[in-house]
Amino acid sequence: MWFPRLPSDRVLRARAQVAANDNRPFVLTRHEKNTDRIYCLNRAAEAQGLHRGMGVSDARAYCPDLQSQPADPRADARFLQMLARWSKRYCPWVGLDGADGVMLNIAGSAHLFGGEAAMLDDMRHRLARGGLNVRIAAADTRGAAWALTRYGRSAQDDIRTLPVAALRLEAKTDTALQRLGLRKISDLLDLPRATIARRFGPDVLLRLDQAMGAQDEVITPLGEAQHYGARITLPEPIGLAADVMAGTERLLRRLCDKLKEQDMGARRLQLTLRRVDQGAQQVELRLAAPMRDAARILPLFERGVSAVDAGFGIDQLRLEATQVEPLLPVQITTTTAARPDGLDDLITRLGNRIGLENVQRFLPADSHIPERSFQIAPAAYSTAQGAWSRHRPRPLKLFPPEPIAGTGARPPARFRWRRMALTTGRSTGPERIAPEWWLPDEAWRSGVRDYWHVETREGRRLWLFYTPQSPAWFVHGEFA
Repeated sequence: MWFPRLPSDRVLRARAQVAANDNRPFVLTRHEKNTDRIYCLNRAAEAQGLHRGMGVSDARAYCPDLQSQPADPRADARFLQMLARWSKRYCPWVGLDGADGVMLNIAGSAHLFGGEAAMLDDMRHRLARGGLNVRIAAADTRGAAWALTRYGRSAQDDIRTLPVAALRLEAKTDTALQRLGLRKISDLLDLPRATIARRFGPDVLLRLDQAMGAQDEVITPLGEAQHYGARITLPEPIGLAADVMAGTERLLRRLCDKLKEQDMGARRLQLTLRRVDQGAQQVELRLAAPMRDAARILPLFERGVSAVDAGFGIDQLRLEATQVEPLLPVQITTTTAARPDGLDDLITRLGNRIGLENVQRFLPADSHIPERSFQIAPAAYSTAQGAWSRHRPRPLKLFPPEPIAGTGARPPARFRWRRMALTTGRSTGPERIAPEWWLPDEAWRSGVRDYWHVETREGRRLWLFYTPQSPAWFVHGEFA
């Protein structure tokens, strides 16, 4: 199975749209080489003349109503893993093939679905109903199946008639073969093997033999996903929050021990409480950072557990880490010993009330323009790394430039700002900042700015700038 539009199909499915029938142009973008480029696109966008690697600004010129969204390769990888697990309904031997394919060894299982053709038709029907673009082919070898999905036009194609690129060759090798007139696999088969090995190396022969069945190539099966969970069944029902918390503590310790063995930490936990009437209630906990410390996690469950309706009693507790991340041991030093773990706990408590995405922090950005020197990101999904050390001190508050009266290239001795009469006590500067010519910004089209750090006798510490090309003074920020 080859999913040529896997990333865009995944996002459109989440939007409750069917990718194959959606007639609105849609692309996923990635930031590469100082610009946003198309990472994946649907059929409607491709019909407008767009293609992968194209700049997003150029794409919008072709297609003004283009919809876009940043790509998420990690989510794409998880989605492909899910598709591989789903594929086990057809056979037990399933493996991944790159970032957009799934390989199945259907030997011995095709007859259960009425033969290979019926099995492939069932796959196509189910995946199309799920809004996924897919190309499926069956062959005697893995290499031949890969070639038919990507370069074949029908199931009856002969692999010998396919281009040499279907052998999974490197781009430079493919180009070299075509320059010599070797465009199809049949052209390679007609040449002496010694000539191929001498001119192009052993890799071409290896891929050729794998496709034709002369060289075995196994499918690495998908490993079973590690399950992080614990369950306890009670001989007598409980209903008090304190009893539920005591049971949760026992489960947490078992779960955290298992996470520690695998060097993993939990990011999302789900506590399921089964009542004697067979009903169930769930308490979900989203953590601001990967954790496996039961003593820190347990108090975070108190709010959710206190809101549970125990009914006639709870007779089973099940705790599961539904999202985990690697958490390697850290050597204890004076720095790590003073690490503010309490901040993660606070973010977790706030995030479970208002949403982790709504607890945000400022992060440095790679730009010398003041308005672009920072970015806002969810605190739970970002790391406070780096600093604005490359620049001179920046003000705590930034606001749109506010004009003030002044003449000359040095800060005015007296000026009025926000109805206040201020007197310059000490000034430091200038720091000249030029526009980023590759990124158009209306606020910076006037040219360079000379910034000054001005301390007024009234106690205000302001950030002023002067525009020499059109003489004027502005207040842009205020220091603490």
